[in-house]
Amino acid sequence: MIQEMTTCCVEDLGLIDYKQAYILQKQHVAEVLNGGPQTFLLCEHPAVLTLGRLADEKNMLIDEKELVKQGIGIHHIDRGGDITLHAPGQLVIYPILDLGNFGKDLRRYLHRLEQVAIDLLGDFDIVASRFSGQTGVWTGGKKIASVGIGVRKWIAFHGLAVNVNTDLNLFSMIKPCGLDVEMTSIAGMKKRTVQMAEVKEKMTNHFCRNFRLECVKD
Repeated sequence: MIQEMTTCCVEDLGLIDYKQAYILQKQHVAEVLNGGPQTFLLCEHPAVLTLGRLADEKNMLIDEKELVKQGIGIHHIDRGGDITLHAPGQLVIYPILDLGNFGKDLRRYLHRLEQVAIDLLGDFDIVASRFSGQTGVWTGGKKIASVGIGVRKWIAFHGLAVNVNTDLNLFSMIKPCGLDVEMTSIAGMKKRTVQMAEVKEKMTNHFCRNFRLECVKD
């Protein structure tokens, strides 16, 4: 069955505190539950560690006092997965979608989010793929994008983070997603800084195409 096209509002939040973005997500979830529009949020965050429902604090490799000293926040959140890091230069997207429009199939939803990242990276001539048994996207044996979602009454939130110009040294503080994995970025692969505005535009286009959404910029 061909999925009917639905509407989604696109909001660029710029650089925003993680907790503030989380509050906005929750507000949009409530709006969608009440019949409001689906929303696609794009943003970057100041350096912060987030721990999902399956997180093991042993995967945080730096003392919490040192994190506080460096001004790096820590949040336990209601998404799947382990520990991850957000920081400036990393593009984070939060689709607030009614999964009733997408077959209520979580595996398929995650697969589509990964495909958005794979298609985006292809625009920069970076060959990326999935890694069997794991969520996220890899290239050259290194991880470049992470996926983690939450769902409330079939409304999805949280989402996808792609390393664009991220300071990769920050990942030394954790075992990303609980894995012994090296992280990379678009800038690291291309050996140049990438314009975030260009990445946001391409990301939005691939997201709308993969999810068959008519995206309207707020």
